[in-house]
Amino acid sequence: MTPERPRGADAKELAVEVPRGASRRTESAPQEPGSGRLYAAVDLGTNSCRMLIAQPRGSQFHVVDSFSKTVQLGAGLEASGRLSRASMGRTMQALRICQKKIESHGITRMRLVATEACRRARNAKDFMRQVRRETGLNVEIIAAEEEARLAVISCAPLVTARTEQLLVVDIGGGSTELVWIDLSDVPPEDRARAIMRLHRGFHGQPLGSARVVDWISVPLGVATLKDQFQDVEDDGARFALMSWFFEENLASFSPYNAQNPREGFQIIGTSGTVTTVAASYLGLRRYDRTKVDGLEMTSDQIDFVIRDYLALGPEGRRTDPRIGRDRHTLIMSGAAILQALMRVWPTDRLSVADRGLREGLLYAQMSADGVLEDGPYL
Repeated sequence: MTPERPRGADAKELAVEVPRGASRRTESAPQEPGSGRLYAAVDLGTNSCRMLIAQPRGSQFHVVDSFSKTVQLGAGLEASGRLSRASMGRTMQALRICQKKIESHGITRMRLVATEACRRARNAKDFMRQVRRETGLNVEIIAAEEEARLAVISCAPLVTARTEQLLVVDIGGGSTELVWIDLSDVPPEDRARAIMRLHRGFHGQPLGSARVVDWISVPLGVATLKDQFQDVEDDGARFALMSWFFEENLASFSPYNAQNPREGFQIIGTSGTVTTVAASYLGLRRYDRTKVDGLEMTSDQIDFVIRDYLALGPEGRRTDPRIGRDRHTLIMSGAAILQALMRVWPTDRLSVADRGLREGLLYAQMSADGVLEDGPYL
């Protein structure tokens, strides 16, 4: 399956910014009197089903409940082109939990989306209808461009004033989105806001704005890339093949062979792979978002972590508390993608973003309802 590219300037309008100060906690919390309605967002990906419930607070939001479950919705998709009965069953169980949480909080404002696995599966629409019948939840399958815009805009607060060329990378379970943005015509103090203004779409931006040079959705994420090479027994050989294969799929991305100086170039990575590598580098046995989000890592530091993963081997990775049991089978395919990206672009640093689709969906709903105070990126 070939990488997907934009097909015109008819993208839906999105307004997404994930406030850096948004607090999180995983346990359920009652709504505070007079604090406003609650909102829900569900991200049904190739590997996981994840939900956040939050309420607006000033120009930010406060997360009062969350849920995440590995469902492996895309298991077997590469071979069959269909969602399997077992994967749909696991996903339905997770969505029923989401339904109960939504009902218990009395939520009426929500958005639930599905991504690459459902974009590709021949029976995805039938499954969405089954979900609606059995749970009452309306899950919509979003296009790759909308997913890419969500990733870009949610990372706006991490864009530095010195950034002239920006690459935002979102490594998912079934696909990897890359967006190359030229900020050289934007005043340094306005570059983060210029990224936010891309909610209008990737095309037709006026002069002096952030300009999307190119974007691509590669149908290889941590789950689908792993499936491509699961018959390779040697751990190191499999990793090398995955990294090489992913790089080959970038050959048509227009900035790939461009001569860009290291000065003024920034890569921002948003995904479980990136945050796991960062947590491993920091030696966190218990994940701490406040230490990970916004961390800057060098290529050498990333390579050190990846070499450590390889030295551990499959069994060592399974029991490593920095990786976690839900991610140990997928971390090497994600690391292969990350290493390929750092190898082929002119930078030796990566900014780590713990933010993404769920946060973006929440912010978009709240912004559309006018319940947030104007923040610095609106």
